[in-house]
Amino acid sequence: MRTARINRKTNETDILVEVNLDGTGSYDVSTGIGFLDHMIEQFSRHSLIDITCRIEGDLHVDQHHTTEDSAIAIGQALSQAMGDKAGIGRYGMAYSPMDEVLARVALDISGRPWLVWHAGFTQERLGEMDTELFQHWFHSIAQAAGITLHVELLYGENNHHIIEGIFKGFARAMRQAVELDPRKAGAVPSTKGQLGG
Repeated sequence: MRTARINRKTNETDILVEVNLDGTGSYDVSTGIGFLDHMIEQFSRHSLIDITCRIEGDLHVDQHHTTEDSAIAIGQALSQAMGDKAGIGRYGMAYSPMDEVLARVALDISGRPWLVWHAGFTQERLGEMDTELFQHWFHSIAQAAGITLHVELLYGENNHHIIEGIFKGFARAMRQAVELDPRKAGAVPSTKGQLGG
């Protein structure tokens, strides 16, 4: 089974993350930030990656460390669960409609982390979460998991729909990228024979 468990403890956060790439989209998420919980749950459900993510963070300071460290730990777990990435699809892309919103997410599990972000918000907060932290979450997960990640809001107005559409698009793209392709016969999907480096 392609699973991983990450325990990450710093002076800012204490985190447990578990993932199963071959799951059913079940989740157990508790970050202390309700809206972030909702988005990670959406990611799990639509990627079919089982995720446990429990965090005790310094929310008395602000939400930055908890948001960033959740993405780092999930990214590390995804990378660990993929191992040498033999047999994976590697690439994923999804158009994600959410009512009046259309988002596009494309990614390559290349081992070369990069984020291109073309999305914005007209509100400073959604629920209790600072909207500026969404871009940082995706930057952090791309870095930790070694993903080249392109996120675009093609159009839309409602801020909740925008970020939910982006998370669902990311989920669907990751589902494509991590799934095992039987035609690859367990080969690493690169002419170099390895991904990253």
